[in-house]
Formats: sequence, structure tokens, C-alpha cells
Amino acid sequence: MKNVLKSFFESFLRSRHMLHHFERWQTLLGSKPVGTGSSVSMPPDIAKALGAASRTDAGEMLLKLNSSPRGLSEGHAQVLRKRLGSNEVRHEQPLPWWQHLWQCYRNPFNLLLTVLALVSYVTEDMKATLVIGSMVVLSTVLRFLQESRSNKAADRLKAMVSNTSTVLRPAPGYKAGAAGDEGFDTTHAGTVRVEVPMRDLVPGEVIALSAGDMIPADCRLLTAKDLFISQSALTGEAMPVEKFVVDRGDHAAGVLERENLLFMGTNVISGTATALIVHTGDRAFFGALAQRVTATDRGTSAFQAGINRVSWVLIRFMLVMAPLVLVINGVAKGDWWEAALFALSIAVGLTPEMLPMIVTATLAKGAVVMSRQKVIVKRLEAIHNFGAMDVLCTDKTGTLTQDRIVLERHTNAWGEGSDHVLQLAYLNSFHQTGLKNLLDKAVLSHAELQLETRLQTAYRKIDEVPFDFSRRRMSVVVANGGSEHLLICKGALEEILSVCTSVERGAEVLALDAEVLARIHRVASELNAQGLRVVAVASRSLKTEARKPAYGVADESGLTLLGYVAFLDPPKESTAPALRALAEHGVAVKVLTGDNELVTRKVCTDVGLEVGRIVLGREIEDMADADLRLVVEAHQVFAKLTPAHKERIVHALHANGHVVGFMGDGINDAPALRAADIGISVDGAVDVAKESADIILLEKSLMVLEQGVIQGRRTFANMLKYIKLTASSNFGNVFSVLVASAFLPFLPMLPLHLLVQNLLYDVSQIAIPFDNVDEEFLKSPQRWNPADLGRFMVFFGPLSSVFDILTFAVMWFVFAANTVGHQTLFQSGWFVEGLLSQTLIVHLIRTRKIPFLQSRAAWPLLIMGAAIAAVGIWLPMGPLAHYFKLQALPLMYFPWLVAMLVGYAVLTQAVKGWHARRYGWQ
Repeated sequence: MKNVLKSFFESFLRSRHMLHHFERWQTLLGSKPVGTGSSVSMPPDIAKALGAASRTDAGEMLLKLNSSPRGLSEGHAQVLRKRLGSNEVRHEQPLPWWQHLWQCYRNPFNLLLTVLALVSYVTEDMKATLVIGSMVVLSTVLRFLQESRSNKAADRLKAMVSNTSTVLRPAPGYKAGAAGDEGFDTTHAGTVRVEVPMRDLVPGEVIALSAGDMIPADCRLLTAKDLFISQSALTGEAMPVEKFVVDRGDHAAGVLERENLLFMGTNVISGTATALIVHTGDRAFFGALAQRVTATDRGTSAFQAGINRVSWVLIRFMLVMAPLVLVINGVAKGDWWEAALFALSIAVGLTPEMLPMIVTATLAKGAVVMSRQKVIVKRLEAIHNFGAMDVLCTDKTGTLTQDRIVLERHTNAWGEGSDHVLQLAYLNSFHQTGLKNLLDKAVLSHAELQLETRLQTAYRKIDEVPFDFSRRRMSVVVANGGSEHLLICKGALEEILSVCTSVERGAEVLALDAEVLARIHRVASELNAQGLRVVAVASRSLKTEARKPAYGVADESGLTLLGYVAFLDPPKESTAPALRALAEHGVAVKVLTGDNELVTRKVCTDVGLEVGRIVLGREIEDMADADLRLVVEAHQVFAKLTPAHKERIVHALHANGHVVGFMGDGINDAPALRAADIGISVDGAVDVAKESADIILLEKSLMVLEQGVIQGRRTFANMLKYIKLTASSNFGNVFSVLVASAFLPFLPMLPLHLLVQNLLYDVSQIAIPFDNVDEEFLKSPQRWNPADLGRFMVFFGPLSSVFDILTFAVMWFVFAANTVGHQTLFQSGWFVEGLLSQTLIVHLIRTRKIPFLQSRAAWPLLIMGAAIAAVGIWLPMGPLAHYFKLQALPLMYFPWLVAMLVGYAVLTQAVKGWHARRYGWQ
């Protein structure tokens, strides 16, 4: 069923920055880089324009785009926006209504019905033609309406979470001169920084970039400092590439290899930069490529694969049973044409033609309900994975803790209070322009106003060495008017110590010998044991001869350790009950953090999480994949992890058969978010984390996540109800047909009767997406299991056949409907009993409990079922009976009908209890 939920996927793919979807396209296009020798090359006109931008001087490019190093004015940007349109890739245009309607019609089930309608029309059976046509119209129109409403709802939900870019604007009152006359400095004097939605960007904008940012358009670099970009989505190259203001490579090389160009859809790994936007939207390379691969089959998702497997169970059953019905009736009755029509009707009855509509409506309703709980679903198929998730991997900071970090201590290396350490930490946090995290904000907010004013005016920034996740530290270089430059470095203790040769204590500077190192580690461990996160601060004075205009990682050497700034991030009060709630719902929580093991143990213990042994990243480094698979099952907490470690852990859990969710909000979480079955991020996350995620939480809370898990299971439960109900009732009907066909001298039901019955039954199922779900079903993860469905069909299908055969006996012996002349009475009796038993089975199978008493369906489903039952009885008893080739049933028939329905309910309830005890009840 390739078209199931297609409209939703198209809606999602209209988003501009589809990093992980681009990787899927790359696979479909031959798994080759999109560079030289690729099966998909860059469009010549775009390649030519980007090549010219790479070769052209930055000042000339600014002039060409009527811009300046200080960016466009807001008024100029608005004019360009109106003229050029949004920065959106239209690789999946919203379909015109008539094309959408055609897609809703074009599925195997409707095509089969159409063939049957044409056959009926050719044979001048206009009644059958009208009924079958009604089924096609009902299925198509309902799906069309549901998908149209759902697309609008999905678009509204996605609009609640939007990525932004930092653009430079001329400061108020600033009058720009000629673009080419201005230099490119790193302070951007005369500018203000403004956050602008990515869709509103236009060519000529100057954007500021730092670690974690997505590249929103094709750009030409203006300034760059230790800038590393991940281009794997475009080139397939796993390692990040460094970018420079001037392209130092061969101009004959492919455009993607130009060192001064950035491309839409890639992301910043580390460093800082400013860049001039050259192409947006469809003119960007990403947009042009997206348009070229629109017609390519994007492959089958896990959710679609699950539906496909279930559908094939029904299709294989149909392919076996329909020919059997044809042969038995053809041989027994001698009318092969009538037998063929009857067999086709049976085939129609076995096809779940309402499945696309039911799935669409159920997922849409689930997404809207989850949005009210502050959970935004980017990909509707992710709702299934949400319900199936049995392991949640999460970071510690902001999830288990309050995400409200405060600077608790500032000490020297010996644990003694030190204002000097606070001052240098402040200078580092204030002047860095890269990835400012909560620790920097805590430092900046801690210092008093007097301290801020004095430090900001006394020191000027010279340069910086941005943070990255391999060094786990960052440095700024400042000067205070003298002949010296001061390099201030802060970061993780081990990484800072690796570049230190001495330690300061008061006026003394001591060498880092073994005794001193042991003392340093002891002080840091004591702070960690109190739940404090320790960040080390070191510095180095650069005399006149060592001064440079620009600094790099190599200058982070020979430093003197000054001390620590220690932060407290207390656990959330809601964390402990949320962890218990997730455990009660069958979701194991594993903590994956880059923090050290002492802080991690303290926080995990405070929130009631069983810690045991903490596995460290350095241990994982040396493990084979097979060993890691054993370790991730046995342990719950992992610390001192790199992004690669987190990704490996997710892969190991997945290899063990788990459905894995990963919750993260930083650039270091992006690989694991992509590797997980369901990536979960928050609205305040870095761009690349939000883009890699399937679910966005508007509130960073495990309690919110627990509610999302429950809703995901509720959504899946209602989808599964329709499939189980359709499969079991259709199996029973066909089994009854085979028995009746072998012994009756006439057809047990006309093709028209089967089609009308199927139509009415389908209408009764429309309300399933709105049904209630028992709490027991929500307690454990749920997954597609075609084997369970087959077993369910075998057990519950024949139950209805028992009472169908009793109905045959009653009609044959009690009401003497045992000749060809009385076949209409026989067929009318089975028509009513079959329809009412199908309607009743909805309430019997929808719950493990006693229906109506212990578990009651939602009012829409109750009302719809009662209405269809009433119509089913009215058809043979009313004025349209002759039209449908039915006849009025004697009043004495109805006590028999009630007795059989009651018996059916009692027997089904008994078998249901046995089946649940033996196989469980999904």
C-alpha cells in the first residue's frame, strides 16, 4: 500500500531543511556523492552561478546583491521577499484538489471495486453498479476529506515549531557607505543581530553562524573562524570539512568542493562565521536537486512496511479464498458467471478498502491531541513508533534536571573561593560568539553589574578559538591596552588539564606534578559528589613576541590552571514520578550524558533512577559491537560520552530488537537523534537537533513525554482495531460462504447483498478513530505483528461462522427457505444476521473486558453502530426490499436473531478470555 499516508509525507517533505530525508534520497539515487562522477550532478546554471560567487571577491558579491557587511535593512529585505517569495523548497507542491482526489481513489481496493462495477454495468445489473459505485465514492471522498483536513492540521502544527537564522541588520541611525569600501571584522560594529524565520531569508542577507546552526540557503563566506561544516547530506562524506573565506583549491574542481561556499541543508559542526546568502528556495542546490528527485520513490518507511505486511496477510487470504469460492459455486450450481460475480464480491469483502482513511484519520486525530499536550508531531508516522517505543535514551541536563543552571561556586584549584576565576570565566563567556550554552548564561547572569561594566570596558576581544565536541573546551583572546594578549580557556577538566603545564595558587605558580594532579582531582571529585558540574578555567599570557592577529587550537598549550566554576542544576520535582510512569508503561529509561560519572550518579540517585555501574565513554571506545549489545542491556547510565558513543549505543539497542527513542537538544545529540527509531527534541534546541527529530516537545519534560507515549499507543490501538475487526469478520463470512456453497442449491447471498453489507459495515467503522482505549492496552509498547493477526483471524473468524451456520439451519428448517423459489427469504435472513453480528463484533473485540459493562465504546461508535444495525433491519422490512432483492422477514425470526447474537457474544467473550491468557491481548 504505497499510497497509505502519502499525503502526510508530502506535507512534511515540503519543509525546507530535510537533512535526514536528503540522506534517504541520496540512497535512492545510488548512494553516491553528488559531486564529480555522481549519478545526479548539480544543475549547470546553478553550478555556474555558485562557481562565479566562489571566484568573485566578497566585496564585489555584496555590491552585486546590493548588500553590505552589515546586512540588508529590514525594508529592503521585505521588498525582496515580496518579489522573490519565501525561502522554501517547493519539491513537493501542494497537489491541486483534483490530483489529490485521484490519488485518494487510486488504490488497489478501489480499482478492484471499479472493475466489479464495470462488469455489473456491462451485464446490465444497475443495482449492483450503483452499490459498488457508492462504495468507491464513499471510500474516496472520506479519505479525500480526512487527508485535506489532516494536511491543514499538520501544517498548523509544524508552524508552531520553526527554525530561525541570525541575520545582521544596520544599527538604527547607521548610514552604510559603498559595500566594497567596508572591511570584514569580527565585531560587526554598527550592526544589530535579529532572529528571522528561515523561510523569510532573501539573497543579500548576511547571516551569523555558530555550532549547531543549519545553513538556510546557499551562501558565500565573508568571515570564518575554525569553521567546520557537515556536508554528508550532500556529498556522503562522513567527516566535516573546514571552510575558509578564500577558496584555496582548484577552481576546476566541483562546486561542492569550494571552500568558501556553504550549501542549504548542511550544518555547522564547530566554529563561527558570517556569510552572504546567494541563492534561496528552489534556486539553491538543495532545492534544485529536490525538484529533480520528486518523482523518485522515497522507499518504504517502517510504518508503511508494517501496514504492507498486514495488508498482504489479507491479500494472500483473498487470493486463496476467492478462487475456492468460484470453483465450489461453479461446480455445485453450474452457473459459472454468477459464481464469478459472487467470488469477486467475496474478494471485495476481504479487502479493507477503508484502511487508508482510517489510518489517516486516526493519525491526524492523534497528532492534534498530542499538540494540546505540548507535543508537536513532525512526521505523523512517528506516532506509531512513539507507541511502540520500549527504550528511551535521554540526556541528563534539562530532562532529569530543571534546566535552570546557576553558578554555585567559583574557586581556585584547591577549592578556595576566587573572584579572579569568576572574572576570567566572565570574560570568556562574554566574548565568545560560538555556541553559548546554559553554563555561559549562568556565568553572565551571576556577575554583578559593576563587575560587568568594568570588565567590558577594560578588555577588548582579539580573537577566539570556538568550542567543539572533540576538544570540549573553547578560548578567547583579549587585551587590556597593554602589550600582552591574554588567552582564557574554559572547558571540561580533563581536556583543560591536557593543555596545562602549571597551576596557580595565590601568588604561586606550581608545576603539575603527580601530587598536585591528585589534589586537583580530589577537589573536583568532592564538588562533583555534591552534584556540582565543574568547568575548569585556565589562562596564558602572550608577550609581545608571541602575539598574533589570529589564534588557533595550537595556541591552547602551556596554560596555567586557575580554578573552577561549579554549577548546580537541581533535579525536577516531576522527574521521579515521570520515570515511574514510563516504567509502568513498559518504557525503560537510559541516561546518556557527556557529564562525568560523579555528577551523573548524584542526579540519577536523587530522581530515584537505579544506577548500578556507570559505563564510561572510554570503555565503549574499546568495545566490539557484540560486547556493546550486551552492555547496553545490562546497564542504565552512560557518562562521559561523545556524539559517536551515543549513536553507537542507540544502534546497539536497535540491534537488540528494541524500538528506541532518543531525546536531545544539542548538536552533539544530532547523530543519535537520526539513528533512533524516534528522535525527540525540544523547541529551544539547536537547529540541527530539531531538524533531526520526529517529535518536538514544547515543554522539556519527561511527564509530557509519557503523555505522548500514551497517545501514540491509543492511536495505534484504534488502527489495530479496524484491521482485527475487518480481518476476523471477513474471514468468518468467507468460511460461512464456503460451507453454504457446498450444500445449498442456490447462492447463500447474492453479490449485491454482500456488497451492500460490506458498504454498511464500512460506514459503521468511520468512528473508530474516535473510540476509547482500555488502560490495559496502554501499559506496554505496541507493534505491528502480522503473525498475531493471522492467528487472530483463525480463532475469531470461525466463531461468527458457527452462528451463521445456525442461521442457515433456522432459515432452512424453521422457516422452510429450502428451495430456489424461497432463496430470497434465506438470503434476507442471513443478510440481517451477518450485518448485525459484524456490528456486534466491533464491541466484542475492541476490548479485553466485558463490552458495554466494563468497557464502553465512545459515543460516536455506539451511535454509528446502532444506526447501521437499524438500516440493516429496515432494508428487508421496508419499501426498498424489492429493489435490493430482499424480502420481509417473519416476526418469529427476530427472537431467533436475538438468541443467536447473545450466544455469539457469550462464546466470543469466552474464547477472548482464553486467547488473552494464552497469547495476550494486543
